[in-house]
Amino acid sequence: MTLWEKSYHVEYDTKVHQADQLIKIGMEEDCKVVSDPRFSKCQLALKEWDLIMVDAPTGYHDNAPGRMSAIYTAGSMARNREEGETNVFVHDVDRVVEDKFSKAFLCEGCLTEQEGR
Repeated sequence: MTLWEKSYHVEYDTKVHQADQLIKIGMEEDCKVVSDPRFSKCQLALKEWDLIMVDAPTGYHDNAPGRMSAIYTAGSMARNREEGETNVFVHDVDRVVEDKFSKAFLCEGCLTEQEGR
């Protein structure tokens, strides 16, 4: 079974009718502090992810914004998950920087599947 053939139902604890209230909560100090989302006191913070896809920013020339921070953060979130697995998909991993950062921060020994290039 590949990554794309398996999915899980997720229950969200916020409702659309709460949007006005939640935007106010999102502006409070607990939500402005950048920290590990698992320990965030912010009601809007999702605690764990099953899948993280890194496909931005562009990163295809020397002066373009790169994906280094996104790859590092995805790896950190995946490794710090308390239960289960987090799959990280990095697009354009055939590029030198994406490949180097994926190997360094997504644990080269954890690669389960590679598709295409």
